[in-house]
Amino acid sequence: MLLSRRQFFVRERVALVRLTDVYDILDPVSQETVGVAQEDLPFLSKLLRLFVNKLLLPTLVNVREAEGAPPVLSLRKKMGFFRQTVIVSDGQGGHLGTFRSKLWSIGGGFWVLDASGQQVAEVKGDWKGWNFRFVNGAGQELGTVTKKWAGIGKELFTSADNYIIALSDSIQQTDQQAGLLLAAGLAIDTVFKEGR
Repeated sequence: MLLSRRQFFVRERVALVRLTDVYDILDPVSQETVGVAQEDLPFLSKLLRLFVNKLLLPTLVNVREAEGAPPVLSLRKKMGFFRQTVIVSDGQGGHLGTFRSKLWSIGGGFWVLDASGQQVAEVKGDWKGWNFRFVNGAGQELGTVTKKWAGIGKELFTSADNYIIALSDSIQQTDQQAGLLLAAGLAIDTVFKEGR
């Protein structure tokens, strides 16, 4: 099962012309595909991306264990200019949490809120831009999101990214924690870093 894992290798699919993003989720050791994350947008939203920066538009990313399977996780980004908000839901539509971007942050990152709107964690970035730590209110590291080098050709000529998402060994894993961390990694790419 996808959310019972402690590590995920996320690889963005490369395409010459594409209006939506697709990510393969792999086991970092075996390189076996264990899931897929895909933006699911209506035609009008795809068309708007030709004229409007997609970071300003709303989006929906569904995470599935296989293409065509029902979602196990959904990320819904609202339209935003200065502050981005992403609502994370489980496969049944239950609210897992909300990510809210920080207004002023040098390295990037966002606040993690629970279903009642209380801050429970923070995703902190560093000045290099692709090393993120998922920490709780006490400062304990719950997980990390780290970019993996994809080779000079891919890095120079595409915006496709590869990264490792890993839960910390010091915490007991739950599907909710794994889901929020996987969602945080996808949100970093689809909401905060894509096109920058």
